[in-house]
Amino acid sequence: MYLARFSYDVRPADRQRAMDFIRREVAAAQGAGLKGRLLVPLTRGQGGAALQFEVELKSLDQLETLRQHGGETRPQDWMHAFAQVLTAPPMVELLRIDAPQPGGSAI
Repeated sequence: MYLARFSYDVRPADRQRAMDFIRREVAAAQGAGLKGRLLVPLTRGQGGAALQFEVELKSLDQLETLRQHGGETRPQDWMHAFAQVLTAPPMVELLRIDAPQPGGSAI
């Protein structure tokens, strides 16, 4: 299992609009049968992202499908419109979710 996390920097004045864009991305992920969520940091360090979107994936191929198609609810110019409220390109992290193997030893 994998986790893809997209971190976005936005101006405070554009925060609500950015949240609306990310909510559409969450809905598209859920429409594709994936578990997605919007994360709103309550605290953040210097240079930390203002908003995050993460989605759980069974395979990395699902990430490419999600990024190319984005669900039926997303218009073609969605990313262009979203990019206008970002102050920097999104940071993307790919993580593997560690699951203990049956019969493995605990540390």
